[in-house]
Amino acid sequence: MTPLASRNTPAASDIGRPESKWLGPLVLLGPSGIWLGLLLVMPALVILELSFVPGIRPGDVVNPSGLDNYIQIFQPIYLQVIGRSLFFAINTTIICLLLGFPVAYWIALLAPARWRNLLLLCFVLPLWTSSLLRSYAWITILRPTGVLNTLLASIGLPPLTLLNSSSAVLIGMSYSLLPYMVLILYASLEKLDRRLLEAAADLGAHPSEAFWKVTVPQTLPGIAAASLLVFITGLGDFVDPELLGGASSMTAARLIYNQFLGATQNWGFGSALSMLLILAVSLAIALLIKYGDSTSKR
Repeated sequence: MTPLASRNTPAASDIGRPESKWLGPLVLLGPSGIWLGLLLVMPALVILELSFVPGIRPGDVVNPSGLDNYIQIFQPIYLQVIGRSLFFAINTTIICLLLGFPVAYWIALLAPARWRNLLLLCFVLPLWTSSLLRSYAWITILRPTGVLNTLLASIGLPPLTLLNSSSAVLIGMSYSLLPYMVLILYASLEKLDRRLLEAAADLGAHPSEAFWKVTVPQTLPGIAAASLLVFITGLGDFVDPELLGGASSMTAARLIYNQFLGATQNWGFGSALSMLLILAVSLAIALLIKYGDSTSKR
């Protein structure tokens, strides 16, 4: 081999260098990284900058000057709005988990295999309709002269006042987010090693004991992922609280909307509220990742 050819031929030691190991992943992740940077990171940085500008409106010059917007969040009226948003999101997550886990368990482990796709389709169908249409459907059901009270009156029971209340908001949000809970839990339960359940039964474990000591621990990552998705989506929902809860059910998402597109037009304060929600969601995701790492090491 000539000296020139030997210089152009890569040495065997160069093939395993760190640069060659990272080149492939960088090429694959580059387009998605650029996409996320343009549509997620850069807008978040703009929101972060605006959050330090008090009272900014469209057309104003951006001049970050302090923490006034963040201090304003701690006023009692805004803390009440944030607390109400957390109340709706947390309770919706609990309701969806209590309803969704038995349904997903039955579909994944007990229902005949030929019916599973059809049963899952029943939960996917509501996702094909607009959230606005779903909310108006619940208004038709829950209003004083709606379907529910008409049915109660026909059997001699007093009517219920549900519309424009927290109960109506929880009903609407739970209905909208239950499919996500069921689908994620179904995927987790379907992967469950049934030999572990058979081994527990052979060792004399009661079905309820096998459920709590075998099924639930094996599906905890799925439970955590489904709960996190429902919580995040519920925290940002403002259609159901606005239509089903009325003016007394103002949430942080609706408050942010008013600051940007409503009559208030205070982009700085809306940006500060947005950063607060982003921080809350980021903390929830970080806790989930830490929990997933701890469970995988067991």
